Amino acid sequence: MTEQEGTGAALRPVGNAPLNNRVHHVRSGELDGYAAISGGTVGSKRLWMGLVENPPLSATDNHHHGDSEAGIYVVSGHPVFVYHDGTQEVRLHAGPGDFFLVPPFVPHREENPDPNEPAVVVIARTTQEPIKVSVPELYHLGESDTP
Repeated sequence: MTEQEGTGAALRPVGNAPLNNRVHHVRSGELDGYAAISGGTVGSKRLWMGLVENPPLSATDNHHHGDSEAGIYVVSGHPVFVYHDGTQEVRLHAGPGDFFLVPPFVPHREENPDPNEPAVVVIARTTQEPIKVSVPELYHLGESDTP
């Protein structure tokens, strides 16, 4: 067995293309903005992962991520995920260790109501594109709305 230190995104073949025949290690200080695992950082073809920190008393706009699924893991803080169930807004309160799945095209919003602590989440998406489609309001995604 071989153990190597420092074999993260810095090892690249000619042309700066990521190596696709080994395990990649991206250290916490090596993120490219929010992105840790992507086509640009390690040559991923179908997976994007990143770390997002939402500051205290913040909220995103209402949005969806196109045809990408998003898996979310709460690292710290107590974010609230908001979507519409067809009748009313639903608020899902989260804490460290919780997971969420946001299906394709589902309008939602993330909030951090805590006045002191940021909410830190790890996000995994099934697309390389940073799709974020802002919508004026949350609405229920019906079966006929999915492509």
